[in-house]
Amino acid sequence: MDRLYAPWRREYHIKNNKKINEKCVFCAIAASAENDEDNQVFYRDKICFFVMNRFPYNPGHFMIIPNRHIGKYEDLNEKEVTHIAKIAKIGCKILKDFGADGINMGWNLGFDGGAGIPGHIHLHMVPRFKRDTNMMTTLFDTRVYSADFDKVFEEIKKISKNYL
Repeated sequence: MDRLYAPWRREYHIKNNKKINEKCVFCAIAASAENDEDNQVFYRDKICFFVMNRFPYNPGHFMIIPNRHIGKYEDLNEKEVTHIAKIAKIGCKILKDFGADGINMGWNLGFDGGAGIPGHIHLHMVPRFKRDTNMMTTLFDTRVYSADFDKVFEEIKKISKNYL
């Protein structure tokens, strides 16, 4: 697999985490329900919200994000853990109705755990489709995203109304 050398990313994350309340994109989304359509948020409640991933692995990839700014899974309170686990079951139903043949779910915890925004944890919900790894991925280590972001958001949002 090819590696992209990007040493600037570490400095970016360190710099931005110092002023986390001013810079946290997830906190900004949590605090601005009036911008849900632009931010592609399709569900929110008192504990969390569902938002489409801006850098999706596959069409339909979304995240479940706690409203409270928290960087460590172990610091979630029991109500948050239980609620997010229960609502993730609904996320699976949404993705299956979207056409997913399988689903990857995961938390990337901390910068070294692969988190793009390590200061605010989030659960990835990634639909997988039969043969979604093709010759581009296999031979060229390149992912092809073959869907319109806005159309996928509208479809996911419509499906979610059946469950949320």
